[in-house]
Amino acid sequence: MAKDFSKGALHGVPIALGYLSVSFGFGIQAVRAGLSPLTATIISALNLTSAGQAAGVNIIAAGGTLIEMILVQLTINIRYSLMAISLSQKLDGKFSMPHRLAASYGITDEIFAVCSAQKEPLTPAYMYGMILAAFMGWVSGTALGAAAGELLPYSVSSAMGIVLYGMFLAIIIPPARKQFSVLITVAAAALISIFFRYILTAVSSGFAVIVSAITAAGLAAAVFPVKEEESE
Repeated sequence: MAKDFSKGALHGVPIALGYLSVSFGFGIQAVRAGLSPLTATIISALNLTSAGQAAGVNIIAAGGTLIEMILVQLTINIRYSLMAISLSQKLDGKFSMPHRLAASYGITDEIFAVCSAQKEPLTPAYMYGMILAAFMGWVSGTALGAAAGELLPYSVSSAMGIVLYGMFLAIIIPPARKQFSVLITVAAAALISIFFRYILTAVSSGFAVIVSAITAAGLAAAVFPVKEEESE
């Protein structure tokens, strides 16, 4: 168990370093939205979802409703359920139901990618080591960013707040360059979002995110369906 835990923690170090810089931007964003550094840190400790947290903070700042928050989080984070289903086929026999429930807390895009690349079955200790490393990077980065957001001048903190959005661009640009369908989907979501931002201004930011994501994904599924042979 100790060997698997150490291996997982070692594999989680690069993830933690990446999370440290990105969550620093989230901490600044949260403080600018009116949250305290402690609240921002608790949010990161309980969620581990960059896009979901960023959208959630925006809804809080805009005074959105609980229904908006629920629907936005469901829309953004439902992909983790699909990742969990995929990883369930690689789990070691030691993964009892309590272990599955505990490990599901730490399934993120990066952890899923690293776990999927492993040739050996995944043990609970391995995943716990990786999740702990990623957790430390994400939470400590948030705490540092939130503290800096209170101390740094507004012009500096405003500039550093763009780090979080830089991560989103880093996620969508590589697949968009390889697949035309992804590029069209991203462009459609951006156009719909702009439409809500400058024309249908009465619609809250939370519902705008929901409609933009679902509409763009639905159009992409209709125009660019996955062929059966590709699925196989």
